[in-house]
Amino acid sequence: MHAWKAEGLPLSTSSNEACKLFDAVLHQYVKWKNDETLGGIEGCVSSMQAAAPNFVMGHVISTGLELISGNSFPHSDERLASAVRKTVELANSQDISPRERLHVKAMECFSRGKFLKACDVWEDILIDHPTDMLAIKFAHDVYFYSGAQKRMMDSVLRVLPFWKPHMPLYCHLKGQQAFGLLENSLYDKAEKVAMEGLALCPDDPWAVHAVAHVYEMKAELDKGLKHMESREKDWKVSDMLASHNYWHWALYFIEKGQYEAPLQIYDSQIFKRCKTSGSMLDMIDASSMLYRLEMEGVCVKDRWRELFHITEPFTDNHVTLFNDLHFLMASLGAKDNRTSQRMLEGLQELAREPGDNEQLQLAPVIGIPTCQAMMAYNEGNYSQAVELLYPLRDDLVRLGGSDAQRDIFNQLLIHAAIKSDNKHHQKLGRSLLVVRDSLRENSPLTNRLMQKALALHG
Repeated sequence: MHAWKAEGLPLSTSSNEACKLFDAVLHQYVKWKNDETLGGIEGCVSSMQAAAPNFVMGHVISTGLELISGNSFPHSDERLASAVRKTVELANSQDISPRERLHVKAMECFSRGKFLKACDVWEDILIDHPTDMLAIKFAHDVYFYSGAQKRMMDSVLRVLPFWKPHMPLYCHLKGQQAFGLLENSLYDKAEKVAMEGLALCPDDPWAVHAVAHVYEMKAELDKGLKHMESREKDWKVSDMLASHNYWHWALYFIEKGQYEAPLQIYDSQIFKRCKTSGSMLDMIDASSMLYRLEMEGVCVKDRWRELFHITEPFTDNHVTLFNDLHFLMASLGAKDNRTSQRMLEGLQELAREPGDNEQLQLAPVIGIPTCQAMMAYNEGNYSQAVELLYPLRDDLVRLGGSDAQRDIFNQLLIHAAIKSDNKHHQKLGRSLLVVRDSLRENSPLTNRLMQKALALHG
């Protein structure tokens, strides 16, 4: 309790135990790792709420983490909606600090789908309290969900001068800084900053992940493979990010056109972890991996059907468009047309009255046409897929996720254009490949697609 007060971030509770547990939850969240000696995040949250049932910041972090997980959202989960209401009611009935009151406000905004408004409130906190790591990390993650790349970078850069290397979680802030830099195409600087963080904390999986992105975006595949392999022992224990880092490892092999290795990584790591974690990120990684392999002409056998059993229960959640599109990949891959149609129609229905929900406001503009493009491609209607997807190509960043993750839609557009019987689309496909080649030199995947286009159309 006194440590938080000394940092200028007092917590409004008389329970020292609750403060210790709050700190433990925050550290696990930032480090992407459930500490099983403490009972993991879930165990710490339960103990914290038992120690201080009315601890407002305890409810902020626990409810906020549920919202951030993307597993459900208040519009479709009454239990979570009730948790949000309870947090607000507790805050209104207590004499808490202005900083804590802003945390409640941000969490409530986020729960209503007002992602960027929530980020504005977290930024208000950080103006006066730049070492508030909960505000930093929540904003970082929600900017990521919103595709707000520059704001994600700037958010960390603004607070960095107030942090010193001896401060807890400083090295993890370097990983966040590196990620913001690379998402703004500042690859060399991102690599330097991530390596500085890794020199302090070799086990920071987010910094490892940032370097993986750099090598992916620069098509420096052998560097990437060496980087992931040499540090595997450090990052594989971070249960909340390990599957995603294995996904990055597999991407290098796909880029090289070596397909057995990614299938082996999918079976032994990505799908295995997906089955047990229930994590949105793990499901997204699995869906993306199989979709990319199929676009490359790889037979993935029964893997789609196995994955679909895990993703199908989330068909009606509609938390983010990015998640929806990956669930659609799974239902299309499993050839479950009824669920694919249900996904599309459910999104269309919610988008008719989006209210303040930013994701639902974007649905008619980006989400629904992208769903329709994927469904057209799946049916072999490549021309329609191009007509739907090409006008969106510069706006897809608003789906959220990283440049590397969203590249799946760039690849889809190129494959559709190459396969289209429309000669204009075929020329378009080749022009898109020329741009891709200039931005990511020496990419084997780009070269393969160029050769495929030439073979089909001369």
